[in-house]
Amino acid sequence: MPVLSIVVPVFNEAQSIGVFLERVSPVIANLKLACEVIFVDDGSTDGTSDVIANASCTSMSIRLVRLSRNFGKEAALTAGLEASSGDAVIPMDVDLQDPPELIAEFVRLWQSGYEVVYGQRICRNSDSAAKRSSAGLFYWLFNRVSSLSIEPNVGDFRLMSRAATDATLQLRERNRFMKGIFAWVGFPAVGVPYVRPSRSIGNTKFNYWKLWNFALDGLTSFSTAPLRIWTYVGGAVTCGALLYVAFIILQTLIFGREVPGYASLMVVVLLLGAVQLVSLGIIGEYLGRLYMEAKQRPIYLVRDRIGFESEVSMAAEEAAVAPGVAS
Repeated sequence: MPVLSIVVPVFNEAQSIGVFLERVSPVIANLKLACEVIFVDDGSTDGTSDVIANASCTSMSIRLVRLSRNFGKEAALTAGLEASSGDAVIPMDVDLQDPPELIAEFVRLWQSGYEVVYGQRICRNSDSAAKRSSAGLFYWLFNRVSSLSIEPNVGDFRLMSRAATDATLQLRERNRFMKGIFAWVGFPAVGVPYVRPSRSIGNTKFNYWKLWNFALDGLTSFSTAPLRIWTYVGGAVTCGALLYVAFIILQTLIFGREVPGYASLMVVVLLLGAVQLVSLGIIGEYLGRLYMEAKQRPIYLVRDRIGFESEVSMAAEEAAVAPGVAS
C-alpha cells in the first residue's frame, strides 16, 4: 500500500492540533493509502509538543519532530520533508486555510501521473487589501526580475512525489525560499484552484515586517537583477552628470553666467549619496547571504523525535521472526 506523508510545521498552535486532526482524519480514512502526519514543532512555548505527543488517530500515524529552537517555517518545513518516508508528501498549514478536503483530489492527480500537484488560491478575500496588493506586487516583481517563474497565489500546500521531494531536499541553501525551491525543481505539475478560507483558530505568526524580509529572501535567492540594475543606474547617473556639465559649460561660455551655487551642489550631492547608499544596501543583502552560506551551519537542529521509534522496533521484530518462519 502506498504511503502518504503529511508535513505540518507548527509554532505555538496547541489549540489547533485537535481541530486539524478532526478535519484530516475522515479524508484520509476514505483513501486507500497508509498515512503518517509529521508535525514539526518549531520551538513552541505553549505546550504544542505535549498536545501532539498525546494525540491519537486510528486512520493515520502521528509523528513529532521537535526542533531545538525556533528556526523559522522554511527550516521547519525542510525538517518535515527530510523526516517523511511516504511515496507522496503533502506540506500544509495547521490553521486549516489549506483545506484538507483537497487531499483526495491531489492524490487522484498524483496517481494519474503528475509528480507535483499544487493548490492555487483563486480568491483571497480572507486577507486584507494591503496583503492582497503586496502579494500581487511581489509575484509580479519576482517573475519580472528572475529567470525562474512561480505561479501567482501558490503557497506551500501541494503534493510532491517521492522523486520530487528528494530533488527538493538536494537544495541545501540556508536562506530558504521554499516557493522558489519548489518551482526550481520542476517535474510535471498541475494546479488545483480553491478558495482560501479565513483562519478560524489561533493567530498568524507572520507580520508585515516578516513578510517584507521573506520577500527579500525570495528576490535575492533566485535573481541577481537587484545587483545588475545598479550598473544601469550608475550608467544613467553618469550620463546625466556629463550632460549637466556640458550644459553648465555652454551656459557659461554663451551667457557668461557663473556655475550654479550651493543649492544645486547640495541636490546633486544628496542624490548621489542616496543612490550609493541604496546600492551598498543591495550589495550588503547578497554579501550577508554569502556569509551565512560560507559558515555551513545546519539548516535546523532536532531536539527529539517521537513516534518514529515504532518503525525501528517493528523492523527489528520482523527481522528476528523471519529466520524462524523460513525454517
